[in-house]
Amino acid sequence: MREGDLRLPGPGHLAMRLGEATVGGDLHWEGHETCLVMFVHGSGSSRFSPRNQQVARAFHEAGYATLLFDLLTAGEDEEDRRTARPRFDIELLTRRVVAAVDWVRSRPAMGATPIVLFGASTGAAAALRAAALRPGVVAGVISRGGRPDLAGPALAQVRVPTCLIVGGRDTAVLSLNRGAYEHLRCERSLEVVAGAGHLFEEPGTLARVVAIALTFLERHVGRRALPARPGP
Repeated sequence: MREGDLRLPGPGHLAMRLGEATVGGDLHWEGHETCLVMFVHGSGSSRFSPRNQQVARAFHEAGYATLLFDLLTAGEDEEDRRTARPRFDIELLTRRVVAAVDWVRSRPAMGATPIVLFGASTGAAAALRAAALRPGVVAGVISRGGRPDLAGPALAQVRVPTCLIVGGRDTAVLSLNRGAYEHLRCERSLEVVAGAGHLFEEPGTLARVVAIALTFLERHVGRRALPARPGP
């Protein structure tokens, strides 16, 4: 699907021009959702992350649109595999997230659909900084196992509801999230998933993340009424 081919609802693959970069994206949008959840993946990940895809499917079933996209170009991704430098370039990641937010907002067919950023690892820092830069467009931020501490002074500038979700066994990241929580000046919550490590690979832990995220979305952006399922 090309950038202009958003007249028809439904899922599709996109080539997104974000400033100087062109990256791949997967959009699932039916045209009537109450919000678009934009995934901002973390260190060493991509839009093909099984965990993000699993969460995205749960959001689809609940009636929310989703966009998974690559933060890095193919060349940058290759460099990242060698050096791990681009994944910690928060300035670069923030520019890409802001450009993606502006890209969505510029699509006439998507209108004024609110955007919620779902960040993981270093992507959570970029999501928070983007929220501070686009307060009238971004409606909320959810961080899963994120590094909000890397958002730095931008934490105090975030004005939208923010939910930090961390695994109880991910002690180092949990400590960093507690510190970042104290710097946020918006409506905020810190949710600790008992028994979960950094990647939420333990049985039932990712389902708990989904439940927390859906509660956040329903509270802050509402929920589209889904068609009734046919009876038996």
